Amino acid sequence: MRSAQILAAPCTWLYPATNLPYPYYSVTSKTRIRAALPTLLCLLSGCSQPFEGGNLPAVPMPTENPTTEASRILGKILFWDEQLSSDDTIACGTCHIPATGGADPRVGKHPGTNAGSIDDVRGSPGIVSLGEDGLPRKHPLFGFERQVTPRVSPSNFGSLWAPLLFWDGRAGGRLVDPESGQVAIGTGGALENQALEALSSEAEMAKAGRTWRELATKLETIRPLALATDLPADVAAAIDGDKDYPALFEAAFGDPGITAVRIAFALAGYQRTLVADMAPWDSYQAGDETAMSPAAIAGWQDFQALHCASCHVPPLFTNNEFFHIGIRRAEFDLGRKTVTGEDGDAGDFKVPSLRNAGLRQRFMHTGEFRSLAATIQAYFDSIPSPERDKIPGFGDYKFNFTGANRANLAAFIEEGLTDPRVRDEAFPFDRPKLASERADGLQ
Repeated sequence: MRSAQILAAPCTWLYPATNLPYPYYSVTSKTRIRAALPTLLCLLSGCSQPFEGGNLPAVPMPTENPTTEASRILGKILFWDEQLSSDDTIACGTCHIPATGGADPRVGKHPGTNAGSIDDVRGSPGIVSLGEDGLPRKHPLFGFERQVTPRVSPSNFGSLWAPLLFWDGRAGGRLVDPESGQVAIGTGGALENQALEALSSEAEMAKAGRTWRELATKLETIRPLALATDLPADVAAAIDGDKDYPALFEAAFGDPGITAVRIAFALAGYQRTLVADMAPWDSYQAGDETAMSPAAIAGWQDFQALHCASCHVPPLFTNNEFFHIGIRRAEFDLGRKTVTGEDGDAGDFKVPSLRNAGLRQRFMHTGEFRSLAATIQAYFDSIPSPERDKIPGFGDYKFNFTGANRANLAAFIEEGLTDPRVRDEAFPFDRPKLASERADGLQ
């Protein structure tokens, strides 16, 4: 079955600072539905025939938050500014480094309810626990050390097309302004919701009880990216002449007012421009048979034959669904059930995109696998799953891999699905150097 993608024609702009092309995609809801139908029908019928589409679908964009150049650059600056955290140590980008596949290169241990037991997991380090006065306080699990999230940070690149975000899908499409209580986005605002949750999380970025007015007041008084160095050209041009945040917000929204919704709008708008669609697989699908190595091509064939594509559906290499594949017992993390309340969702977690997964340093929501090879081996070992019958064509996870299968699959994911611009942190995936990465340490 052919699964061609029906795309809206892209407009090409030029960044004033860099003279580099900026692909700005627009697409109607009807077009998105038509683009998804072939893949949906293939899944429902359990087909496993080769996928024949190439390009990624257009990025869905809520009508309430159209991306402009001014909002994109504001979002990029905000995303990489550690000053958005209460102690100036964590930026949004800290946990989403392009060169590590949009995920967190750092790792910490979350002790669960009993340190040193089976419920310990790996997670992403956040800030130390801070009281309402902004001073460190002793946390019952972490003391005066950095807190660690109970799941590793997922890649932010695959989030552009997802209707629900976070491993458990708790960030949905309807955005309610946390300051006014009014609906700011009716549908399609998962990225905006995700941004607001991270900024308000006491484990990730915020002191206890931080209000949105406090964050806005801070942004009104600080110099953008004051702690960062090696600024990208477009960012440096945007803040040239000591432009402050009120001036940047005025350029993006028409007046200098800084609000929670505007912060979320800018952060989400920037992320919607991070379209990683130049992997070797994309060129191979477009007809360049030399774009992938023989091992990667064999891995792509194995990927389809072994039904990996039933969940990691091309071209996004995810179906954005939730499953329990037995990596961790549901009693230790209820996953999707914490959102839906449904017993059948216990232990279910989001299927991550495999694009740029070869750059990651930790795998699965638990972060327990340190390499792609170890992750593939887990499937070779026949992961048990009470949810396996929900996955079309997936059987019972018993793939009967050979050594060549495993090696070829790894070659396909590591080579074929890695966008070199992401790996090299080239535009639009370029970024500043954070204070936490410098030899002089955290501010």
